[in-house]
Formats: sequence, C-alpha cells, structure tokens
Amino acid sequence: MPLRPRFKWALGAYAAIAAAAALTLDGVFLWIVLIVLAALAVKSWIAVRREELE
Repeated sequence: MPLRPRFKWALGAYAAIAAAAALTLDGVFLWIVLIVLAALAVKSWIAVRREELE
C-alpha cells in the first residue's frame, strides 16, 4: 500500500510536533501531547484505509 502524499505530510507534521514537544515539554504534559498525536495519526490512517476500501 503506497502512502498518499497528504498522508505522508500529515505523519511528518505529527512527527515534527512530537519532536518539538519532546524537546520543550516534560512530565504529564509531554505524555498528553504524545497520546493526542498518536490518536490523530491513527485517525488519519483509518480515514486513508476507509477511503481506499471504497
């Protein structure tokens, strides 16, 4: 399954935000941001898969 360009950009943006959070945050706030970003990445992946199956 080749990744779509918009999906690649979205994953790259999530990774960049996660890296910035890792460098600037600590403790509970870091984990909250990482969990939210992981949820967004999964949601994006589900949307791409659903679109491919239609």
